[in-house]
Amino acid sequence: MKLTKFTHSCVRLESAAGAVVIDPGSFSEAGELKLALDGVEAVLVTHEHPDHLDVDTVSRLLGERSELRVWAPAPVAELLGEHRDRVTVVGGGETFEAGGLPVTAYGGQHALIHPSIPMVPNVGYLVDQTVLHPGDSFVVPTEPVPTLLLALHAPWSKIAEVLDHVVAVRSPVVHAIHDGLLNDRGRGLVEAHVDRVASAYGCRYEPLGVGHTASQT
Repeated sequence: MKLTKFTHSCVRLESAAGAVVIDPGSFSEAGELKLALDGVEAVLVTHEHPDHLDVDTVSRLLGERSELRVWAPAPVAELLGEHRDRVTVVGGGETFEAGGLPVTAYGGQHALIHPSIPMVPNVGYLVDQTVLHPGDSFVVPTEPVPTLLLALHAPWSKIAEVLDHVVAVRSPVVHAIHDGLLNDRGRGLVEAHVDRVASAYGCRYEPLGVGHTASQT
């Protein structure tokens, strides 16, 4: 499987069996999202926040491409309005096929930001039993995860929790996502901690730049 990282939490996964894009959010430029979604018939959305779902861009593409389908928690279907019939609502524990690839959904709730901020549904996706995209959560699947997409930095997290997620999932390969709020100095600091802890637990941290690809096994 080939993984291509786009800005923040948007990734494209593709193999000989098919392809999916996860979390085409507003931190990416419209042109970048169009490139990410080119030729893809399946979009997985972990939750409704705009940095994970650019409603205008995805709605426009749904209008232009009749083959495009979305899998997401229920609030996403409402946000996509007239295209809600093209959204399959999913929750934690469900399995399905999207874009020719098998997917298992995990979790169901966004990580706590603050008690004053309402919780929203969040679903993590394990694609082709190979790559886990947790969305905005530290969900730990019940099965081995060859590649973890690690939420590197967020308003709802601290470094200790990020490192604990690496240790809990114990994936052989770790790539960073959810990094759109970090400058170079902050990213270097967080990545140094991740690299150190990952190595101590037999994991390999491999940073990916925007537009870069890596092969997953």
